[in-house]
Amino acid sequence: MKQILWFRRDLRVEDNAILSFASGEVLPIFIFDKNILDALPANDKRVSFIYQSVENLQKELQNMGLNLQVFYGYPQEIFQNLLKNNTFDEVLCSCDFDSYAINRDKEIETLLPMRRFYDSYLVHPLDTLKSDGSAYKVFTPFYKNLMPLWDCDTISEYSPALGLKLIAYNFTEILSLESIGFEKQTLPSFLKKSASTLLKEFSFKLEEYQKARDFFALDGTSKLATHLRFGLISPKQVFNRIKKYPNSEFFIRELFWREFYNSILYHFPKSEFENFNGKKIEWREDKKDFKSWCDGKTGVPIIDAAMQHLNKTGMIHNRLRMIVASFLTKNLFLPWSWGEKYFALKLLDYEASSNIGSWQWGASTGADSVPYFRVFNPYSQSVKFDKEGVFIKSVLKELENIDAKLLHKENALQSNLFVNYPVSIVDIKKSRQDAIEGFKSLN
Repeated sequence: MKQILWFRRDLRVEDNAILSFASGEVLPIFIFDKNILDALPANDKRVSFIYQSVENLQKELQNMGLNLQVFYGYPQEIFQNLLKNNTFDEVLCSCDFDSYAINRDKEIETLLPMRRFYDSYLVHPLDTLKSDGSAYKVFTPFYKNLMPLWDCDTISEYSPALGLKLIAYNFTEILSLESIGFEKQTLPSFLKKSASTLLKEFSFKLEEYQKARDFFALDGTSKLATHLRFGLISPKQVFNRIKKYPNSEFFIRELFWREFYNSILYHFPKSEFENFNGKKIEWREDKKDFKSWCDGKTGVPIIDAAMQHLNKTGMIHNRLRMIVASFLTKNLFLPWSWGEKYFALKLLDYEASSNIGSWQWGASTGADSVPYFRVFNPYSQSVKFDKEGVFIKSVLKELENIDAKLLHKENALQSNLFVNYPVSIVDIKKSRQDAIEGFKSLN
């Protein structure tokens, strides 16, 4: 048996299904996929993080007596070239459910049989169906259906198979970042830490997590999303290690939201591009307002701070994601798909199912989404979760010495002669009313 072990979003050796089910002679590979990379700017931080992670994976495999061949190009062409001079029986890889991944795998499967394993999530979407065989569309019953998972002490993890042999192959050095068109980026300090270290640090914050996670300036979150997205740790490992601590249920619930959105994308693939609820909404298509939102130049301090922070760091607090999504889709009445695509370009932890699900949630078009009449007031949110303006001022340096009260009232900054801050591009109260009326007409 000769197998290609295709590492994709499972860049680890612990609890890795393809290493566990492999047998005989193997060729581990990773592909820097031009179909994906060609759409990214040269300074994309995610590519630097993936590159760093692939280097570490190669070292870990070498410690096991294996190796990792890293390619750059189009997957179909790479597999065609592999098969010119080699014979393989099958490809082992992990599952992915966005449209690109599904079509990519169909192409590869015309060349070689593929055996896919499900280890990027806790449960397969086909194992979370209702008694009538249909998929859950509401989170709470979905969550309750997973309670047997919560009740167990641990979920079994995979161990690498014994006796694996490396196929004779002319392994080459990993290409430099520059040679594949990218510039090495300085990564946030937490991305230089292992997932195990982040988990240990988070265990000390669990007791305050439910409250602290909402405050923008507090270090109250796990910082595990990027590691989880690219498979430096498995969701089972996160579950098993966090579950043993008191006060862990609220965080586990967040893990189950990730499962829910993956199930939605799996069972309703059209939701990647269309409103999940089927509503036909005549969105505005004002590209000028959209650019103001993207650039963080809307005249609303909390929106501008959130978006400028995202643009600079690739990170945005979960509550801030909800606030800027509500502002885009309700106050500006612009398509959620525009925001989703922009986040796809910027987020370090971008994951299609969670991002699509969250954007449709905020736009009141998705599964179990926020009611259309619930519109986040950005000023109410900022005064509640950043009262002293610590987060806003840390990003918008021009507001550093401004009375925090002026940050939480619409266009109040214009009363200060010592700051030149733009007027809001939209009237918050009126735009809220207009959005509610627009959605009400659909219902």
